[in-house]
Amino acid sequence: MTLTPVLSKYWNLPNSWTLDTYRAHQGYAALPIAFAMTPDEVIATVKDAGLRGRGGAGFPTGMKWGFIPQGPDPDGTVKPHYLVVNADESEPGTCKDIPLMLASPHSLIEGVIIAAYAIRAAHAFIYVRGEVVPVLRRLQAAAEECYAAGLLGSDILGSGYDLELTVHAGAGAYICGEETALLDSLEGRRGQPRLRPPFPAVAGLYASPTVVNNVESIASVPPILRNGPSWFRAMGTEKSPGFTLYSLSGHVARPGQYEAPLGVTLRELLGYAGGVRAGHELKFWTPGGSSTPLFTAEHLDVPLDYENVMAHGSMLGTKALQIFDDTTCVVRAVLRWTEFYAHESCGKCTPCREGTYWLVQLLTRLEAGLGTPADLDKLLDIADNINGKSFCALGDGAASPIVSSMKYFRDEYIAHLERGGCPFDPARATAWAPTAAGEVIR
Repeated sequence: MTLTPVLSKYWNLPNSWTLDTYRAHQGYAALPIAFAMTPDEVIATVKDAGLRGRGGAGFPTGMKWGFIPQGPDPDGTVKPHYLVVNADESEPGTCKDIPLMLASPHSLIEGVIIAAYAIRAAHAFIYVRGEVVPVLRRLQAAAEECYAAGLLGSDILGSGYDLELTVHAGAGAYICGEETALLDSLEGRRGQPRLRPPFPAVAGLYASPTVVNNVESIASVPPILRNGPSWFRAMGTEKSPGFTLYSLSGHVARPGQYEAPLGVTLRELLGYAGGVRAGHELKFWTPGGSSTPLFTAEHLDVPLDYENVMAHGSMLGTKALQIFDDTTCVVRAVLRWTEFYAHESCGKCTPCREGTYWLVQLLTRLEAGLGTPADLDKLLDIADNINGKSFCALGDGAASPIVSSMKYFRDEYIAHLERGGCPFDPARATAWAPTAAGEVIR
């Protein structure tokens, strides 16, 4: 399978982020196509293409747009519709939306205009992490270019359609990547997940019908409008069509973004990335960021699409492929992730607030070699009390690496107990070798 650069095709051009460069490569050519269609026809086109949300869940994008209720409420109230782009990329290991917005902000803005037109919204928001100031400035500059060129504001391209775009900086909370917490933050409140129902499509931003989509999902819309659903479906698999960005990081020769059809395998991607660093072997990896269950070398040939990854016990998530070689202590890696989730828990629900705290205490003790065999069962018991029982998916994400690492590397946890500390420390490493987890790649 070969790479399919679409969104990333012009990232290496000089001044790729400017309106002139974007327009020189079919930029904003999809707008007149969309405006020649009715909003419902645009939604139908995205449905026909089979575009699935690129933010983690993989929910069909066109179907999500179609959930927006049309017409007045039963009491006769007519509420505005809103489009919100979730650009709060904060999952450990995930780095696809930020380079996309840095290198090609107009690909996102063109998608925003089309998506907002499709759901009949007059105001759209891009919610960006507050820490990434260069991205924020680049999006704001791109929006100003669009206003000056008549691509935003009143009567866009003479279509009669009006749209205001607001680029909003968040305060840097991981929980605001959850769509309802993001909406609360956007409204000026503390970012915490909402109870659902009602869902955002019915009562989202300012209690009005709202669509929340990921950056890559929205940026994929203009190429679909330009080239048609059949072109998009010619890539990927039947149930997971199209192209997507895979983020390879960690112990690989050439980390970075690799845009490929859905269904590519890690073995193929490692071929493009130069393989695992010289002299070492693949030990474990994440298919969709730290919140997804771990895979090992035995999963090198699992097609990286939504169905196959789930069938093998994990989730495709954000397609953040973190690669760890044989020098990595699994317990230490899982501890670091768990510390992150405990720190970022919003504290709204007891399972997550209390559970992540105690997971860190147990893992800290185990990693230092001070735990007991009973701690291993206690670790799994607490993870089970968090998984599926917390208010949002943060609790599930905290439990996933623990449960999966115990499944594949329980002997490594036991080695910490037997050696009185991490067996990867030089003083202990000579007396212990980890069990091989399937086939390895150099």
